[in-house]
Amino acid sequence: MNAKRVLNILVALIMLPLLSGCWTLVVGGAGAYGGYKMKEKGYTLQNPITKEGNKKSSK
Repeated sequence: MNAKRVLNILVALIMLPLLSGCWTLVVGGAGAYGGYKMKEKGYTLQNPITKEGNKKSSK
């Protein structure tokens, strides 16, 4: 009975990191799909970083 308990704990410790990686992939895939569907509807993303060379100076 003691060996079975140790085996269960080992399996749980091994499976926990594997499951967390899978959930990360699932969430990332859901976000990518949502972004794709929003782009189909006409929404766009704006890049907050712009070149200063395109702007005219106010001097």
